[in-house]
Amino acid sequence: MSEAAAVEPAEDHSEPRRGGRLLAILGVAFGISIIVGNSIGSGILRTPGEVARLLPSPVLFLGVWVIGALYAMLGANVLAELATMMPESGGYTVYVRRSLGLYGGFIMGWNDWLATCASAALGALVIGEYTAILFGFPKNLTSVIASGVILFFTLIQWRGIKQGSIAQNLTAVIKTVAFAILIVACFWLGKGFHQSVSSSAVPGGFAFVVALVLAMQAVIFSYDGYNGVCYFAGELRNPARDIPRAIFGGVLAVAAIYLLMNLGFLYVLPLDKMAGEPLVAATAAKEIFGERGDTVIRVLTIVSLLSAMNAWQLMSTRVLYRLSMFGFGSSSRYVNSGGTPAIALLLSTAAMLGLALTGTVQIVIAVTAFFFVAQYVLVVLSVFILRRSEPETARPFRAKGHPWTTGLFLLLSVAMLAGDVATDTRNSVYSLILLALSWPVYLLVRPRAVSI
Repeated sequence: MSEAAAVEPAEDHSEPRRGGRLLAILGVAFGISIIVGNSIGSGILRTPGEVARLLPSPVLFLGVWVIGALYAMLGANVLAELATMMPESGGYTVYVRRSLGLYGGFIMGWNDWLATCASAALGALVIGEYTAILFGFPKNLTSVIASGVILFFTLIQWRGIKQGSIAQNLTAVIKTVAFAILIVACFWLGKGFHQSVSSSAVPGGFAFVVALVLAMQAVIFSYDGYNGVCYFAGELRNPARDIPRAIFGGVLAVAAIYLLMNLGFLYVLPLDKMAGEPLVAATAAKEIFGERGDTVIRVLTIVSLLSAMNAWQLMSTRVLYRLSMFGFGSSSRYVNSGGTPAIALLLSTAAMLGLALTGTVQIVIAVTAFFFVAQYVLVVLSVFILRRSEPETARPFRAKGHPWTTGLFLLLSVAMLAGDVATDTRNSVYSLILLALSWPVYLLVRPRAVSI
């Protein structure tokens, strides 16, 4: 075990924790709703157009979404072992700290926190923009509305995890119903699959490999979010039981929505018309609802992002809380009587507001994007490292098919990481510069009681 593993003991799940500690009151329903909220944003409304452009074949178009679901299941298999082995709230930083040491946990947590705050800020800005359009407000009110959305969820979560979980369950249900209505409308009013055959030729040879990798990157990004329940492992009533049920159930729910949504798009639009469309859902909605289609998709996007916003704000506070438990900023470990890491929530809210109001959110997302797939690599490596270094540690759930399934997930993640570097070299370099700069920052803020 690394020297950092002893910084903090595992959390006790014997009874609910009150008076300055996280509360173990969550269950499977919350776990699934946080995955649905964290996964399904605007990606499913935009990504199909890019996939249709790269792979102009109905079979390949749908096949990539099936492969994406299988990739997510492989990732869920890995995370279920780690999260039940270390039932602590905070997400990936917990596992990397345990396997690679305190510096690894710091890098993972800091990047995860920044990326989550940036996602929340961007989501709030999209909500603000679409709300202004729907109600005819001046465009310069976008950031004001975005700030209001951020503060609204902050107030809910300030009251406690019970209120935050109710908001998550409610918004996830509303989101699911909204997508179900659109899916039914596509099949009810669409023209049929016969029109979906594309006249464009599928690329061959190396060009096909490149197209497949790019399409997979887009799809995997849309599926990302199945890790949501892991950020609250220390707040589940029975993490050994609830985590596997929530994580696999969440992946299946998201995969079902994505596949049905894409089948619905194919039932409404020819693949040629989908190819390259920045917002396929809007194009499909116009086909079946006419001029009202644009309004329908804007409302659906807002509903979808509200659930994601609540999830991102909940998650960001848990990452910062866990970093403070490692010794990085002890004030962030304060938890109010409702089970909310209050200081961490205020700091996360301030970061989101700053990103939304200064216009730097896109920069942060671009720079942290390199670590999006890199974190998969580090997490799956943690399984291999901990299986070797801690063979006797209790694992309520053991990754099925290890080392073959975990090895396959590692190879696929490395391939996706290489694809990221090849297709977005500039931001990859910026990310590596940020990584290099993290070392002196770590030296300044690391716990003095821990040697490096």
